[in-house]
Amino acid sequence: MKKIESIEQYQELIHRDTPTAIKYYTTWCPDCKNFDRFITDIIAERSDLEWVEMDAEQFQEIAESNEVRGIPSLLVFQKGEKVGHLHSKFAKTPDQVRDYLNELPLQTT
Repeated sequence: MKKIESIEQYQELIHRDTPTAIKYYTTWCPDCKNFDRFITDIIAERSDLEWVEMDAEQFQEIAESNEVRGIPSLLVFQKGEKVGHLHSKFAKTPDQVRDYLNELPLQTT
């Protein structure tokens, strides 16, 4: 998964027509490590999404502005709008993540 390195990169990604899934994480988070164990398979299944990750501590202002209250959190953006927010307590299993992604109101381009 590609890592967001700048605010400019973040802004460019969230404004794309293609939906962008952003995983918010920290390096010390045990739940983030568990999430990483199964997310690769889901990324392969959902090639319709651009997948990136963002360090919630490095980009604390952006995380706060997106109401990231726990990690890992998975947010999806399309055309500058947040279309989905999976909070950490609902991101514990592959099925929870798949169900969340399947319910997203994505626009086709």
